[in-house]
Amino acid sequence: MQLSAGSIAAFLWNCQEQVPRLFAPVMEPITFRPLYMERVWGGRELERIYGRSLPDRTKPFGESWEIVDREGEQSIVDDGTYHDSTLHDLWTNHREEIFGEGFLNHPRFPILIKVLDARDDLSIQVHPPVHLAEVLGGEPKTEMWFIADCNPGAKLYVGLKNGVTRDVFEKAIIDGSVENCVHAITPTPGQSIFIPSGRLHAIGAGFLIHEIQQNSDTTYRVFDWNRLGLDGNPRELHIAESLASIDFRDFEPTMDAPLGDNLASCEYFKIDRKLLEMGQSLANPRDDQFSILSVVEGQLESDGGRRFEKGRFILLPRDGAPLVALEDSTVLQVTLPL
Repeated sequence: MQLSAGSIAAFLWNCQEQVPRLFAPVMEPITFRPLYMERVWGGRELERIYGRSLPDRTKPFGESWEIVDREGEQSIVDDGTYHDSTLHDLWTNHREEIFGEGFLNHPRFPILIKVLDARDDLSIQVHPPVHLAEVLGGEPKTEMWFIADCNPGAKLYVGLKNGVTRDVFEKAIIDGSVENCVHAITPTPGQSIFIPSGRLHAIGAGFLIHEIQQNSDTTYRVFDWNRLGLDGNPRELHIAESLASIDFRDFEPTMDAPLGDNLASCEYFKIDRKLLEMGQSLANPRDDQFSILSVVEGQLESDGGRRFEKGRFILLPRDGAPLVALEDSTVLQVTLPL
């Protein structure tokens, strides 16, 4: 078969485009310094379970922001080629090189990943749905909770009890009995649950949770257990915004059932749980796109000899070499849909 001049030119152009990538050095995994947030409901489980060094020996830290690109909060690279660079710098100036193609519609890295240490109950709260967020002056937030550890009998509060109407709920706000309207679940480590914007929820005391969410920090508190904040005053509530945001059709949800490896898939993120035996490797689902890895149990090693133990969060760049499990390991792998 005789090729046309145009076909030959297209082939040569494709080769010219691909050769630099074929011979480019393999990128090492990228890790970041956590940002620790003091919270009235927090504790110090990050020290006990993950061996972290917290900033203050006496204060309760409820959140560790592991991957974040917000104007006031930035993940900073802690090692390697991009040492001391911000996540925003990587996303803005090295997007295609590190993350891959197809993410042009996001001015900031579009997800935020945290570890939550709840030693006391969080407020009963809700995040605004997409169609109301701008009107209410906030940002929508859909998220997923993965239970990394919990005390026996610890409860999550998710959705409404059957039969609770808006009128019943409003009366409960007035008389201080909102907790009686919210559905309680008793999960076990390794389970997960999807929390779409509009779902009423609270994390009870006794949980260590990996939270993957939209890049948002809007939370409307509707009830805070009648307690005082760290400053000795009641924390602000957002009654009108909460009532506007709550999905009053959301009754008694259960913990999610995985579909194979997949724990959650939505327009904002996809989360898979990978169970690796010692010696097995884990790569990006697509060579031309990145993923973020959360080591729930076990230990991974990079091609360059870096080791990542339980509690580490890793950005595996596009074309990055697979990581190898040094022992039986459980890893969450987070990717972005295009």
